[in-house]
Amino acid sequence: MSKTAESLNFDVPRYMLELGQRARTAARLVGRAESGAKNAALHAIADAIQADKAHLEAENRKDLEAGKQHGLDAALLDRLELTDARIVGMAEGLRQIAALADPVGSISDMDYRPSGIQVGRMRVPLGVIGIIYESRPNVTADAAALCLKSGNACILRGGSEALHSNQAVARCIERGLEQAGLPATAVQVVATTDRSAVGELLRLEGYVDVIVP
Repeated sequence: MSKTAESLNFDVPRYMLELGQRARTAARLVGRAESGAKNAALHAIADAIQADKAHLEAENRKDLEAGKQHGLDAALLDRLELTDARIVGMAEGLRQIAALADPVGSISDMDYRPSGIQVGRMRVPLGVIGIIYESRPNVTADAAALCLKSGNACILRGGSEALHSNQAVARCIERGLEQAGLPATAVQVVATTDRSAVGELLRLEGYVDVIVP
């Protein structure tokens, strides 16, 4: 996740297909993960984000400088910036999600049918979720945390203006997952600014179950 797809020796369709294949494999493991393992990963990611604060800020400055050169307006630059408060907020948000009850396996709306059979609704993981978003690099941590807590793998496609910031956050996520014994590929951040990656993500039938634009 730390390298841009442009620096790799394969094309975007193949790159996206490989992301989908890895996500599908990871989803099977994350979907069966115990609450303790998922929460441990969320706390480890939060710790990694705080420990890597200086690196996150340095990578974010690259995006801010590029944004200024490309004429991004003040509002977009503000959304893009990772301030001290936003980095702390990312870590705190991860810990808050870890503190929530595990939704996987919870049962609601239990009722008896005329036949005497009792039925209800059980929450289960969706599988692999693709999420497309812009500008705010803190969304990378938020989206990853929500997907992980609910037992899903995810492929995240952030805006090109936040490429360096998103990849820096992605490295923290990868470390946290590995530390908790979960597959690092449970959360993958698309490492290319090529716009065709979005179309390829939408075409990953059999690998991506839900797209959140």
